[in-house]
Amino acid sequence: MPAQEHIPVMLAEVLAGLGVRADGTYLDGTYGRGGHAAAILQLLGPHGSLLLLDRDPEAIAAARARFTHDARVQIRHGSFAALAEWDAAQARLDGVLLDLGVSSPQLDQAVRGFSFMADGPLDMRMDPTQGLSAAEFLAQADAEEIAAALWRYGEERMSRRIAQAIVQARAKQPLTRTLQLAQLVQRAIGRRKPGKHAATRTFQALRLHVNGELDALRQGLDAASTCLKPGGRLAVISFHSLEDRLVKQFIRGPDLPRVARGLPAPTPVLGGLRAVGRKHFASAEEVTRNPRARSAVLRIAEKRA
Repeated sequence: MPAQEHIPVMLAEVLAGLGVRADGTYLDGTYGRGGHAAAILQLLGPHGSLLLLDRDPEAIAAARARFTHDARVQIRHGSFAALAEWDAAQARLDGVLLDLGVSSPQLDQAVRGFSFMADGPLDMRMDPTQGLSAAEFLAQADAEEIAAALWRYGEERMSRRIAQAIVQARAKQPLTRTLQLAQLVQRAIGRRKPGKHAATRTFQALRLHVNGELDALRQGLDAASTCLKPGGRLAVISFHSLEDRLVKQFIRGPDLPRVARGLPAPTPVLGGLRAVGRKHFASAEEVTRNPRARSAVLRIAEKRA
């Protein structure tokens, strides 16, 4: 498949939500190919700072090639889950951006194994140097483990049927290719509604499981909240309901316990985040220009004083 041009999702909305100040310090925890980062940098003056993180070595190589000679930019290979461990971030941030999901370069390179539309190794790791690949997970997990991952991370109603089909197929031949898995899923459950491939939920679930993405998101949100200055902004772009639900709940904070009638209400715990405005969706014009923005949801939050 030809590579699609990298287009940053909801760029104007992200910049407005972060309220970028010329002398501020901002962290992009999902550099990708730098569309958002480059736009933030354009708004920074000589005393501003931009910290770039990504767990994908290819993304980090691209960032270093592009920004190595800009003294305002610092680059680090790693997950945003551990952003609070970076000394530069501990100095308190004016803004944090997390653009979740798979970047266009990752999706368009069949060798990375994220797409069921092109044949490639069944890998799916954001960082190919760490952890088990999707193929390795499917080779060693039992049917219950596979079904649990498909249900938890893909909300796949046919998870048990797909898991059984995987276990039966691997007994005859190892599952090592993306199209091999996609075709197996399609045979196991049939076609879905027009415009949605039968393997969509399976591939999403395996990617989230292999990369531990929801756990990383929980840790990253907590770390971002810790490192933001009072009044600092958090912008998160998610691409499916599991991510967005987690982000929404984190911003809202823990539910206060109910108390019996007549007793004083518990005091809200301040010091966390407050939502800024409503959630944002890409405009119809943007979706036409960049179809991958169609499922994106942007939420903005501000660190309380």
